[in-house]
Amino acid sequence: MPVIEIRLLFESDIPAAMRLKEAAGWNQTEADWRRLLSLEPDGCFAAVRDGRLVGTTTTTIYDELAWIGMVLVDPQHRRQGIAAQLMNVALAYLSGKVRTIKLDATALGQPVYEKFGFEVESEIERWTGNAQGREGGGRAVMDQGAVRDLDRLAFGADRSKLIEKLIDDSAVPPVLVKAAAGPLSGYALARSGTRKTYIGPVVANDPDVIETLLDRMLSQLDGQDVYIDVNKECIADTSLLSDRGFVKERDLIRMVKGGPSHKTSPRVVAIAGPEVG
Repeated sequence: MPVIEIRLLFESDIPAAMRLKEAAGWNQTEADWRRLLSLEPDGCFAAVRDGRLVGTTTTTIYDELAWIGMVLVDPQHRRQGIAAQLMNVALAYLSGKVRTIKLDATALGQPVYEKFGFEVESEIERWTGNAQGREGGGRAVMDQGAVRDLDRLAFGADRSKLIEKLIDDSAVPPVLVKAAAGPLSGYALARSGTRKTYIGPVVANDPDVIETLLDRMLSQLDGQDVYIDVNKECIADTSLLSDRGFVKERDLIRMVKGGPSHKTSPRVVAIAGPEVG
């Protein structure tokens, strides 16, 4: 069997990586791949056989926490140990750089990651629906510093570079809720996907502002099909989604390796994406 070469993933690999992503039925765009490469250019890896890209994985580092994402293998080359090789390279890259590593897995992927020492931390629910405009209050002037501060408090690590890039790539203007002369109470972002628009992250200090955040965002995305990945332990009730015609599509399992680990805060209503946390 031809030898698998594991090397860095480059921007020139994105068209081939998109084919792997499409085969898996995922929602990421070329912009998502470029963002991952810009955040951690030395931590994104490609598996190549006979000059052809057959697998990928990415890493993103936030302070003492790292995220592993985009573990993809060509359907014709699965069950040949390629994903394991990619994981080993990613873990070796992160060794000594961080104390904690997390990822979001499917139920099928969970036992695979358990072999690498990952344990279940929490659950994520993917909901999907068609955005119907419901005008909500809570307009606020964009304040990236306040967004970064609130996100750091909720996420438990500094991912300001990611947040800044997500703001730059927003499909619609970010939604912020802020009391008069008070601190930022919550924010919501959305970006384009190849299948549906993706809402996330959504972060709120107060459960009373979540409905406003959601309705303001849905109003901007009126008529579009959307995904939102909800932290099951968040301060929101998913009836907010079901009342708006959304249905639960699937579960994801948030897994962790190393420690000490800070579980995803209930302030995180919706994640930024399975590939970045």
